[in-house]
Amino acid sequence: MPRKKSSPNFEKSLNELEKIVAKLEEGDISLEESLQSFEKGIELTRACQKALSEAEQKIQILIENGGEAKFEPFNDA
Repeated sequence: MPRKKSSPNFEKSLNELEKIVAKLEEGDISLEESLQSFEKGIELTRACQKALSEAEQKIQILIENGGEAKFEPFNDA
């Protein structure tokens, strides 16, 4: 059974990021609100990039293994 992560999922983060971009493009918010929105947008962008990178790594592993998911021992050394 797949593990659930505590981080928000990709789609939710992307949707929130799109709302922030639209809000910033309207230009009807104060400088302070703009900075807060921009900061949150950067945070969401990084989370989305991380999720995409992890998905890409999983796909690459599956391709290299001929489409078979193989469990390998974790070695953090």
